[in-house]
Amino acid sequence: MLFGAVIVLITGQISPGEALDSINPEVMIFLFGMFVVGGALVESGSLSAIAYSFFRHARTGNQLILFILFGLGFFSAVLMNDTIAVIATPLVLALASAFGVSPKGTLLALCTAITLGSIPSPIGNPQNVLVASYAGFANPFVTFGAYLAIPTLISLVIAYLLLGWLYRFSSSGEQVQIPLPEIKDPALARLAKISLLLVFSLSGLKILAGFGIFPFTFPLSLIAVIAALPVLLGSRKRFRILASMDWGTLVFFVSMFILMESVYLSGIIQQFLSAGTITGIPAIFWASVLVSQLVSNVPFVALFYPLIAGGGLPTAQILALAAGSTLAGTLTILGAASNVIVIQSAERHGIELSFWEFLRLGIPLTALSGAVYVIFLMLAA
Repeated sequence: MLFGAVIVLITGQISPGEALDSINPEVMIFLFGMFVVGGALVESGSLSAIAYSFFRHARTGNQLILFILFGLGFFSAVLMNDTIAVIATPLVLALASAFGVSPKGTLLALCTAITLGSIPSPIGNPQNVLVASYAGFANPFVTFGAYLAIPTLISLVIAYLLLGWLYRFSSSGEQVQIPLPEIKDPALARLAKISLLLVFSLSGLKILAGFGIFPFTFPLSLIAVIAALPVLLGSRKRFRILASMDWGTLVFFVSMFILMESVYLSGIIQQFLSAGTITGIPAIFWASVLVSQLVSNVPFVALFYPLIAGGGLPTAQILALAAGSTLAGTLTILGAASNVIVIQSAERHGIELSFWEFLRLGIPLTALSGAVYVIFLMLAA
């Protein structure tokens, strides 16, 4: 993406001023703030401790998979899917060993959880942040939830049934003892928990503001900035956290904004969209799923900017774009960056999950879940 952005700048297809104007500051600020919060939770060990406390209540392999799907799916909706992918991979592999179940099956459950769990949240993944920013929803949390929460819950149930059919996770009913991980930095853990509490509290105020109950409204980026302040101002490890942040993703987004703006200025995308070939809910949804396997979901969403920001797409179509581009991550490993993070981390722990094994779950899960989303969105339109 960076190479493409440099090329269009060098060849004059976009001017430096147009390139600078194309960068969405709200999205960049939001990603930066959430990366700081996620980095503090990982660095301190507090996120592992929270997750382990949750999983202590599972008794069987089937319950473990259920907890992974719904528990980590919830965390993905709040802390972004890539953050959960980083911290949860070694966690679920350790849990698979403790419960005596298939490590590959638990990895697939993890990938599915963080993909599906992020769909009904405007802050669950980068493409949803982009959609929420472009669309300017008055109450993005409620809008995403109202259209996408129920089909997501149904899809998680479908995933649980398919995983159980493929991997047979049942095990003894004896309580498995899971030792709580040690907090690596108690001071940073306290600050990280304050940041996490701020994310929840400010998101709640954002919802209330959308209903007119809270008198002030504010952008999503402000949630991330305020949540990051305790860590940036109060931690001695602030520079270490900043150094270990996912700067590559931030570079990707800056480059993507520039390259996609160049594509828009060329007029190609306007001709394609004006033909009306991908404006209906099923067409937008399935085009998002399939094309995201090739060009990645975030750039695909960015190409729809003129229709989203210009009011050319109704809410149901906009959310079909968000849901389809995210559900792409359930089809193949390449459908989501979070999948690649999980697979690479698992390989460092000696577990390899092949493209075809991922696809064995991905095809039926994507087909069935996609049908559920399309039906619900068409009913809501």
